[in-house]
Amino acid sequence: MIGWPTNLYGKDSAELTLTAPLRLERAEQLTQLGDEKFDLLVIGGGVTGSYVALDASLRGYRVALIEKDDFASGTSSKSSKMVHGGLRYIEQGNLGLVRHSLLERQRLRRNARHLVHRLPFLFPVMEREGVFDKKLAKAFNSLLWTYDFAGGWREGILHQKLSKAEVLSHCPTFREDHLMGGFMYFDARVDDARLTLTIARTAAFHGATVVNHCKAVSLTRNEHGKVDGAITQVDGKEIRVQARSVVMATGVWLRDWDGRKNGQEATLHVRPAKGVHVAIPWLKIRNDCTVTIPVPGRSRRATITRWGNVSYLGTTDEDYEGSLDDVHCTRKELDFLLEGARSALKTDLQPEDVVGSIAGCRPLVGPAGGKTVEMKRNHEIHVAEDGLVTIVGGKLTTSRHMAEQTVDTVEKQLGRRKRCTTKSAFLLGAAGYDAQAITATGGLSAHLGERYGTEARFVSDIMQPDPALLKPIVEGLAYTEAEVVYAVRHEMARTVEDVLSRRMRARLMARDASALAATRVGEILQAELRLNANDISEQVAAYRQSVEREKSILMGDIQC
Repeated sequence: MIGWPTNLYGKDSAELTLTAPLRLERAEQLTQLGDEKFDLLVIGGGVTGSYVALDASLRGYRVALIEKDDFASGTSSKSSKMVHGGLRYIEQGNLGLVRHSLLERQRLRRNARHLVHRLPFLFPVMEREGVFDKKLAKAFNSLLWTYDFAGGWREGILHQKLSKAEVLSHCPTFREDHLMGGFMYFDARVDDARLTLTIARTAAFHGATVVNHCKAVSLTRNEHGKVDGAITQVDGKEIRVQARSVVMATGVWLRDWDGRKNGQEATLHVRPAKGVHVAIPWLKIRNDCTVTIPVPGRSRRATITRWGNVSYLGTTDEDYEGSLDDVHCTRKELDFLLEGARSALKTDLQPEDVVGSIAGCRPLVGPAGGKTVEMKRNHEIHVAEDGLVTIVGGKLTTSRHMAEQTVDTVEKQLGRRKRCTTKSAFLLGAAGYDAQAITATGGLSAHLGERYGTEARFVSDIMQPDPALLKPIVEGLAYTEAEVVYAVRHEMARTVEDVLSRRMRARLMARDASALAATRVGEILQAELRLNANDISEQVAAYRQSVEREKSILMGDIQC
């Protein structure tokens, strides 16, 4: 059906060929988890923990990665989806973070080239009531030059000054009142959940034992009081995992980790900062880039980014003290976003137009007090007296570097030193992938290519003997039933939620349609995993109830 390259690794990496799709048998993974003694146990399957597992595996260590829910089910599937240096950090005077972030951005653009794509950013210049007015435009132009020289040039294109007509060509619904022109610069975006999953799978490809839906309930210690593993709960049973070193990479959940109870002093102060995004049909916006919009009377900005047939509107960085397992976009936050969009655009957006929403918390490191938007995005690594290594903070763009430094720290405990190779290590599906060639073909090839890279041929192989699997699984979206089969067989999906929220982004892009698709997803899960009908019925019902609750909170019918 579709011809795909078989060589996954280029000349500057190991010459490896994947002749069949990676398939991790859960029973085998669980046996390894309980029977082997690992060099390193990583707790937390977000983007940072997954990259730690990959880095350590590439250095030759025996690694286990566990996640209490699903890979990227927390913050790593609910980000702004941007891979960027961060203009705001220049404004904070943190030029070093910007320079390093832009270098890491380009590494991701190469090593995950099928997932990370160039994204233009548009800042309109207004006579008044804008993100900034004409008096600040000259200063902003200087800021963009600083950004370019710090590393923005690595994208191969420098920022541009736009006329009023050019601004409107990129976003024809933008209000012309007071619009003078604008600036455009270039960064990148990524499906954060798929990036995290691909990193975890690549770690497994290099020998890591990788298990989702596996909760660490307590740490274990040896006779000298040093951490030597964890007790986990998985699939209704308890497994003791033995490891010479343990890394805690749980992000904001570090705030609630049981190990900090019993009177223990918290050495890292995690401050959750909530971000929300809502999805709106693209035809109501018609933007071809990320547009930064002002919100009258507010110091915060909002952004609108196109992703397929939706545009997602969002903002970040509000203090959050509630349950980290129950974070939602509220009616107050929705009204704030829609107010900003209506003031900036010639479109009458209403709450009923929203087709999906996400909310998550960024793990900022620092004490209470002051505005979260003003806090630095640096990460911190801490080694406790019992040997537990904790990594927290930072951002998606710098996750590879955070992992490198974390494994360097672990090596001091292991008494070994091996070279980090993740700077040039391709993720599965990246090496040999020609984005321009595949995108030019359009249709199904382009859709699969941007999700799986060179592994798309394995999805195609599932379709060939059973053309019925070409049928879309969610009305209005390009995802096929074959992709559900692939998610279960090769991407460790265990639940309806795993498939529709993260292996696909259907819950964000078409919430109601995804609820209707839950039954068919459940049928495929039942056939592939040999689950009983009652378990599947419960999963389908739970997914639909979760969707309805999300809508009720968004519309203000339920307070959260």
